Amino acid sequence: MTININVELPNDVFSALRSNPENFVQEMRLAAAVKWYEVGMISQSKASEIAGVSRHQFLEALHRYHVSPFQVTPEELAEELARE
Repeated sequence: MTININVELPNDVFSALRSNPENFVQEMRLAAAVKWYEVGMISQSKASEIAGVSRHQFLEALHRYHVSPFQVTPEELAEELARE
């Protein structure tokens, strides 16, 4: 099931990314998914679904946005390894 949501934006907002409305909305979906993934709200799978891209494309977007694909902090990883 798909739900359509209308968002009102000023006409000049599209020039911010030098794009047309369709590309702007796609980039907005991707940016939101990246941020929500970064703060641990959603998984990579859910983020790629929200962004409307494949998981591989989402991983490329994480790289482009300088966001780690790993949700575990170095400290958490060290603690987990110390337990084993």
